[in-house]
Amino acid sequence: MRKVTYSMSASADGYIYGPDGDFQWSVPNEQIFNLATDEVRRASVHLLGRRLYESMLFWENDADDDALGFSTQEFARLWRGLPKLVFSHSLTSVAGNARLATGTLAQEIERLRSEPGAGDIAIGGATLAAQAVELGLIDEYRLRIYPVLVGGGVPYFPHGGNRANLELLEVRALEMGVVYVRYGRVN
Repeated sequence: MRKVTYSMSASADGYIYGPDGDFQWSVPNEQIFNLATDEVRRASVHLLGRRLYESMLFWENDADDDALGFSTQEFARLWRGLPKLVFSHSLTSVAGNARLATGTLAQEIERLRSEPGAGDIAIGGATLAAQAVELGLIDEYRLRIYPVLVGGGVPYFPHGGNRANLELLEVRALEMGVVYVRYGRVN
């Protein structure tokens, strides 16, 4: 069965972005960008909320511009080819290789898990991922923890959720003082 993965950058105190909405502290360097590219490479579909979808539209454009580096072009190529499922109450259409979700998050994940094929079902966007966490739908958590304390904001793990036991799958020290951690949910 295909696993649902949740990958985002987080501050050392556990926030995706700070109380003012700022997340400039999580701009990746080449090594961290390549890690994110590898995650996209392993995905067969990406589930996004409206805000993340809109911020990722940049990558849907023709990013073959010579001013962009190879890794940036590679990410854009992979992102454009990756099917995307967008959850939104306000959008009426989406661009690129995306479609609007017609079912609930749980229904859509159940449908995707039942389809033949390989590759992760990646999920992103703070609000959408929090819903998946609260519903117990995440199989693997992938955090890129940055050495910064932001003092509040939107947490990587939603507060007040259900208990979930996790097992450590991988820890890696990266450049810029970033630590990459992967946890799998223990059933």
